[in-house]
Amino acid sequence: MPSLSPVALVRNTWRTLTSMGTALVLLFLLALAAIPGALLPQRSLNESKVAEYLAEHPTLGPWLDRLQAFDVFSSFWFTAIYVLLFISLVGCLTPRMLEHVRSLRATPVAAPRNLSRLPKHHSAVVSGSDVATMTAAVDQRLRGWRRTVRRDGDTTEVSAEKGYLREFGNIVFHFSLLGLLVAIAAGKLFSYEGNVIVIADGGPGFCSASPAAFDSFRAGNTVDGTSLYPMCVRVNDFTATYLENGQAVGFQANIDYQAGGNLNSGTWQPYLLKVNEPLRVGGDRVYLQGHGYAPTFTVTFPDGQTRTQTLQWRPDDQFTFLSSGAMRFDPPGGTYADERERRKNQIAIQGLFAPTAQLDGALLSSRFPEMQDPAVAIDIYKGDTGLDTGRPQSVFALDERMIGQGRLNKMARVNLKVGEDTRLADGTVVRFDGAMPFVNLQVSHDPAQIWVLVFAMTMMGGLLVSLIVRRRRVWVRLTPGPAGTVNVELGGLARTDNSGWGDEFERLTTRLLSDVDSTDTAAPQELGKKAEHS
Repeated sequence: MPSLSPVALVRNTWRTLTSMGTALVLLFLLALAAIPGALLPQRSLNESKVAEYLAEHPTLGPWLDRLQAFDVFSSFWFTAIYVLLFISLVGCLTPRMLEHVRSLRATPVAAPRNLSRLPKHHSAVVSGSDVATMTAAVDQRLRGWRRTVRRDGDTTEVSAEKGYLREFGNIVFHFSLLGLLVAIAAGKLFSYEGNVIVIADGGPGFCSASPAAFDSFRAGNTVDGTSLYPMCVRVNDFTATYLENGQAVGFQANIDYQAGGNLNSGTWQPYLLKVNEPLRVGGDRVYLQGHGYAPTFTVTFPDGQTRTQTLQWRPDDQFTFLSSGAMRFDPPGGTYADERERRKNQIAIQGLFAPTAQLDGALLSSRFPEMQDPAVAIDIYKGDTGLDTGRPQSVFALDERMIGQGRLNKMARVNLKVGEDTRLADGTVVRFDGAMPFVNLQVSHDPAQIWVLVFAMTMMGGLLVSLIVRRRRVWVRLTPGPAGTVNVELGGLARTDNSGWGDEFERLTTRLLSDVDSTDTAAPQELGKKAEHS
């Protein structure tokens, strides 16, 4: 078998890649490739979930990680499908668009030699008229159709065609899909997204001038974090509404924000932030993503000095909001002259928080997500919490290595309600002061978002047009008959979907012949009529 030349090989490869069948296959593969992104945790959204999955699946997890299954939408294989689909769409749509432009400029094709062989056919003999008058009447009645009149001796033919919008809608749909891919890619390049937890107590809140202001920050490939839109937000309060069974029905937070000139004047603007009702300012959108509770503890050291801390705890049960967390308290400056002694007397708290406490013996749980009867079940530790080691620690759990090495020792395990405290053997007092709600805010910036919406809407519009509009052709052949009559022969052909074309052809036939009769001053009457349908 002779081998293809490089030029022929490239040409055949290009033709295969730019065929509509290949584009459909790539579109299907793109949807298929997105499935792991929905089933597996993604680093860009929740890195801690990825770490948890890897710990729970020590064999499968590393292999999935090598295949970039936890970074699906930035993986090399997803990007390859994305780029190939883009090239395929450009390659197959450009010739189709040029062909459609040529078809718009072309005149309707001439009538077939034998109209009776068409799927739709009708013939009639009309008296009292001439071919020229009837041709003018037929041409007038076919307004809205692209038509042309051809004369061959005594025979006159009217060719008409309609439904060019079908192909136009099809092309609009596919070019909109192409635009949607470009807009999504542009959004990945120029967008950024940051999440931050803010205590809903009217405190200082946060300012989005730097990625360091966020608890997690995801930037596009061209975003270096130096050009974020400056904005400050503080949360005054948070309200959640629940049914009697504990099901949430509404969330809202009263916030104040500063942006633009208000940053210089110090003026705060109020806004009621709700789910799916983000704050929009300066091209950024601030979403209310989630909420939880932040317990407050006060530690009184043996010398009488106190430390108070309010910190968010993680909701482990999304229905009752039973939460877990940890806190670390460093002794006030000057309490211990020796640095090593100071580290040996740090206080740590780890345990559970219940917004509406329910005790089963000594086991604490929560029976309702609203804060009606808050309580905590905590372990109190004393020793080196690891704050000075330089190793990163979870904000929701103590460092188990410090506990395992005996550098952080458990001193007590207690259940406390608001205002209750416990005293350790060295005189340290730990008091539970209550809790405040916190909210998780997401700041998103995507300059291509409006284009994603525009292209999505034009996709739907193009698809609707291509489904509704039918491409069809009609030919009318007029020849002189005996004794002042005219033979009229009509043929119809649906180029695409034939559904409903029969009824439309019959209505069109009746309308054309009726108009022909009415235009004749001699009040012609139909002498013969037959209909043939295949």
